[in-house]
Amino acid sequence: MTRPAAESDLFLSLTPERVLDAVEAAGVAVRPLCYPLNSFENRVYEVELADRSRVVAKFYRPQRWTAAQILEEHRFLAELDAEEIPVCPARPFPDGSTLATTEGGIFYTLFDRKGGRAPAELDARGASRLGMLVGRLHVVGARRRDADRLHLTSDAYVRSDLDWLEGREIVPRRLAGRYFSAARAIADAYDRMSAGVAVLRLHGDLHLGNVLDRDGELRLLDFDDCMIGPAVQDLWLALGGRDAGTAELREIFLDAYEQFRSFDRAELRLV
Repeated sequence: MTRPAAESDLFLSLTPERVLDAVEAAGVAVRPLCYPLNSFENRVYEVELADRSRVVAKFYRPQRWTAAQILEEHRFLAELDAEEIPVCPARPFPDGSTLATTEGGIFYTLFDRKGGRAPAELDARGASRLGMLVGRLHVVGARRRDADRLHLTSDAYVRSDLDWLEGREIVPRRLAGRYFSAARAIADAYDRMSAGVAVLRLHGDLHLGNVLDRDGELRLLDFDDCMIGPAVQDLWLALGGRDAGTAELREIFLDAYEQFRSFDRAELRLV
C-alpha cells in the first residue's frame, strides 16, 4: 500500500516538540517534558501534563488503520475497563473524543500512564494469573463479533502480503519460487485447520512485552493489533514453546482460563 508522502514524512519526523504541540492543540495543557517509548509500528511518547501527571501519547502509523477501526480498539478497551479488567483505556480529550488528528492527518490518542515491568518469563503463578486475565478478556470479547477489526485469516495476513511482494519482485529470483510456495502452503494448511473454529475479539499480540507486572498484578497493554480470531491467538505468543516446561505452564494457563470460559484444546493445533 502506498502512503501519501506528506503523511509519511510527518510521521517519520515526529519530534518531542511536535508531539507536545499536537497534545496542546487538542486542548490538553502540557509541560516541556516528552520522550519516546519503545514501539515498532507507531510513535509513542510519554508526556508530562501541566499538573505534573504523565500520560502516554500514541501516534498511529498513517494508512494502517481507519478512524473507525481505531475507535473499535478504544471501544473494546472501554468495555474491558468497565468490567474491571486491568487494561489502559483511551483517555478522553476535553471534547469527549478519544481520537484526534494532527494538521498533517495523523491520528493520535492519549492513555493514562501505568507503572510496572514486562515479565521476562512466566512461572506457574504468572501463567495462572495471565490465564485468568485472558479468560476474562475473552468473555467480553465474545459478546460482540461484528467489530470493525481485521479477521485473522490467511487472506488478510498472508496472501495479500505475498501478492504485494510478488508484484514488486522484492524476493530474490533464486529464492522466490521456494519462498512463495512454502508461504502459500502454510496459508492453505491454516485454512484447513481453522475451518469451523469459533472466533471472538482478541488482544491479538499478547506477547510478554505487552504485559505489565507490578507487585504480582498483571495489566494488558497495546491493543493496536486487536482482531477477530480463534482464542488460541492470545495464548501462543506468551507460551509458544514445545518443551515440557512450557507444556506444563500452558496447562496451568488453560486451567485458570477455564475458570471463566471454556477452551477447545483442539485449537492448540493451530500453533
